[in-house]
Amino acid sequence: MPPRWPTKPDRQDPAYRKIDDRMNFAVHVAIAATINSGLWFFHNLKATNWEWLPWVSVSWLVILLVHFLYISAIANYSDTPPKST
Repeated sequence: MPPRWPTKPDRQDPAYRKIDDRMNFAVHVAIAATINSGLWFFHNLKATNWEWLPWVSVSWLVILLVHFLYISAIANYSDTPPKST
């Protein structure tokens, strides 16, 4: 069941931005897991020699780690957005 929000969702709300970013990350993880597991399944089923497959999996893992690092450590969810200079 999706989370309920007490007010109309707005990207200006820092709590909404935080949960929205985390849900987007969860979707990203689900897509990566689905595609990678499917590729590895057919790789093993057909006994193919896909030399590019480990590179795809590792690359996607690195992208997921960068995405996680962004939402957990870099993203600014404060009430006042930073002022540009």
